[in-house]
Amino acid sequence: MSKKDYSNTLNLPKTSFSMKANLTVNEPKIISFWDEIGLYRKLRKAKDGKKKFILHDGPPYANGLIHIGHALNKILKDIVIKFKTMNDFDSPFICGWDCHGLPVEHQLFKELDLTKADVNVVDFRKKAEAYALKFMELQKSDFKRLGILSDWDNSYLTLLAEYEYWVIKLLGVLVEKGYIYRKRRPVNWCTTCETALAEAEVEYNDKESPSIYLLFKVKYSRGLFPEDTYFLIWTTTPWTLISNVAVAVHPHLDYILCNYKDKHIIFANNLKNNLESKLKTKFHEINYFSGKELEGIILSHPFMGRESKVVLAEFVSKDEGSGCVHIAPGHGEEDFSLLKIYDLDVIMPVNDKGIFDETSGEFAGKNIEQANQAVIETLEKKGLLLKNEKIYHSYPHCWRCKKPVIFRATFQWFLNIEHNNLRQRLLNIIEEVDWLPPSGKERIRGMLLLRPDWCLSRQRLWGVPIPALRCNNCKEIVLDAKVVEKTASVFRKYGSDVWFTLDVEHFLPIDFSCPKCSSKSFSKEFDILDVWFESGASFLAVVKNNRELDFPSDLYLEGSDQHRGWFQVSLINSVAYDDKAPFKVIVTHGFVVDGEGKKMSKSLGNVISPQEIIHKYGAEILRLWVAYSDYTEDVKISPQLLDQLVDVYRKIRNTIRFILGNLYDFDYQRDYLPKEELQEIDRYMLIKTSILYREIVDEYNKFSFHKVCQKLFNFCNLDLSSFYLDILKDRLYTYSPNSKERKSAQNVIYYILKAIIKLSAPILSFTAEEAFNNFFNWHDKKESIYLHTFEEDFLDDYFDEQLIEQGKKILDLREEVLKEIEKKREEHILGSSLEASVDIYFREKDYNFYKQKEDMLREVFIVSCVNVKEGDFKIEVNIAKSTKCARCWNRREDVGKDEDYPDLCGRCIKHLGGK
Repeated sequence: MSKKDYSNTLNLPKTSFSMKANLTVNEPKIISFWDEIGLYRKLRKAKDGKKKFILHDGPPYANGLIHIGHALNKILKDIVIKFKTMNDFDSPFICGWDCHGLPVEHQLFKELDLTKADVNVVDFRKKAEAYALKFMELQKSDFKRLGILSDWDNSYLTLLAEYEYWVIKLLGVLVEKGYIYRKRRPVNWCTTCETALAEAEVEYNDKESPSIYLLFKVKYSRGLFPEDTYFLIWTTTPWTLISNVAVAVHPHLDYILCNYKDKHIIFANNLKNNLESKLKTKFHEINYFSGKELEGIILSHPFMGRESKVVLAEFVSKDEGSGCVHIAPGHGEEDFSLLKIYDLDVIMPVNDKGIFDETSGEFAGKNIEQANQAVIETLEKKGLLLKNEKIYHSYPHCWRCKKPVIFRATFQWFLNIEHNNLRQRLLNIIEEVDWLPPSGKERIRGMLLLRPDWCLSRQRLWGVPIPALRCNNCKEIVLDAKVVEKTASVFRKYGSDVWFTLDVEHFLPIDFSCPKCSSKSFSKEFDILDVWFESGASFLAVVKNNRELDFPSDLYLEGSDQHRGWFQVSLINSVAYDDKAPFKVIVTHGFVVDGEGKKMSKSLGNVISPQEIIHKYGAEILRLWVAYSDYTEDVKISPQLLDQLVDVYRKIRNTIRFILGNLYDFDYQRDYLPKEELQEIDRYMLIKTSILYREIVDEYNKFSFHKVCQKLFNFCNLDLSSFYLDILKDRLYTYSPNSKERKSAQNVIYYILKAIIKLSAPILSFTAEEAFNNFFNWHDKKESIYLHTFEEDFLDDYFDEQLIEQGKKILDLREEVLKEIEKKREEHILGSSLEASVDIYFREKDYNFYKQKEDMLREVFIVSCVNVKEGDFKIEVNIAKSTKCARCWNRREDVGKDEDYPDLCGRCIKHLGGK
């Protein structure tokens, strides 16, 4: 007689939640669903009146498609926002874009194949606006595709008239408070972009430079030296010698006069050995002098026909060179500082493009590189060049075009970092901010201690103009708070383009006159505000002027490079304006690198774009990569890492699917059981889940998302898949649908599933929403998972320490039993663990404890029989002698006892409704 098929009597899982995620197809559908229900606005309405949590978004540049660093940053922010929202905070999120400045201008000039001298300003600005708006829309689309929730209809853009109004308002306040001044001084200058750069716009890269040792002949020695005496100079910028006006020595160093071939030369005594090695010679001392004794000696410039005086400066290096430094105040901040002490000329023969003008004599028309070579050749011809070699050293480069910058003295607008004790106030206020990681505080502290005054002006076309005026009578340059205020109101109405189209009278207050000569005739100046000043004004333009937001913001979250960028400029602006930090907490993340830790670059071919990942895997895997990474360091990404994360994702997804499939007939209101009526192992897992719940919420609060992922994955993989869900299959599948044992299990996996979906929702946004939509029997279900809160049904009051200890004892025993079962498998004595009968021997108290739990141990070990016996501890695993039940596959002694069900065990007969 053929065996009867009992599969249709089992409670097998049923769910529409697919094992195959098909993320690339399903994710856009979920985004459309969020749009259709107006999820963001629903969240704002639901959280109205709740405590606010404000994460202020630092604006990316609207000058290209998003890269993997953008994805890392925005996903981290989205995780925070979604967590805070589900933790019952009112957490609106307004995304922003930096639309002005060099990044957009540089890219547009590349596309147009033009320079700023080739274009009409107004026409170019309109093209720049269209360019920025195009990429803003493309980036917005990509951010939405990542699952980012934001008020997309009300993003902030720095090119909007209202934003420009607040930028100029801020400038006006700082002018009125005395922070802003105009002065000629050396600034970082990019000859390619033809503009001044602030410190935050300079990055340091290795550069090959000439390293030369040359001689300045003494013209008037005051009788200290013999004829044919020369000062030995070292420089890596030969072109700056064209502007030389002095040579500096250290006042506290000793200097030595030596013979060198047919000449006498002077240099720092402590560098004698280094110089002998460098010049491959042996010096013979003639005399010694202190640095102070050399002050005022007159030298002859090597080739420009002017005099060069010896001055004192403590910045002269004691460790390299010759101890004699050539001084060109137009080409260096330290050199320029000597103007306060000595009556030196500032010679600036280099134009905006880095070309020498007609005052440069034989060097006129040459660029920096050409002038370098020409100067070296001239020195060689005159017999004044002792050594010429190449060195590699760290050198400032333009952050945008990546070309080396120069120092160039020009008239610029500056924010005085010392005015009104601003520097010290900044240093005090950063102590009140929480920095994650903590090293961020020392990083920004060091930068604030050393930063020079902020150069605010740029010689560009695209940005917010500085409303400065030139008096047509006395040529005075005026930046007046009343003019700035009037300009702000005009910009608010028409936008900043009108500075280039309207007559100057539109920006003048009534009866305004020159403070120097009282003339009322003015022309406009056309310097542009530093784009960092604009983005650093967002605390005022966005946060303080949006009723949905609160100032100061709770959190700024950006890359670690923003200590010298947006964090710093926002802090300076806010403290100068309001004497407050604009943020309470700063969280920083590292840069994205490849799997070997190398920086991504097109030349190395190791760039991975977020669009590529989304197309292949779906945005969910990108979100998981972000959350699983320890972002406090540089973050690695590679195809291999992504494939590993796909496996992690599958484990979590399949866990959700299994539980959903076993809740198809569960009704919370009908089937709810109080905790005391649950099976002991179920109560244990309920407590374990509640502990996990609290731990993960705590990690979210600490922004430790990688620990959230680790805990969630380990729970799904170890506590559930490898243990609890595995042992439940017998109860869930073979017990009668409405049995108390099965309902006990369902009560707990119902709670577990709600916990997993909620806890994963800030990270696995699409999967959580999909699972939620397939969770048809979720009690009091709302339209979206994000309209639920973590705490609404959290069993925080349920904790049983004794049960936790007992559970640990049983799980430790389980590990030992499974090892013994595995040994029998390896010996081919056992196949399935259900073939096993386990005898365990205990002494006294342990015997009494485990004897009461024999049936639970059978379930926990997934074996057919467990016998607890008295004796010295040991575990014996044997093949169960009983017959295998055709339905539950357990080997039980009562199989065949019922003639109506000859191939079933008594338990299965009972759950089928038999005797």
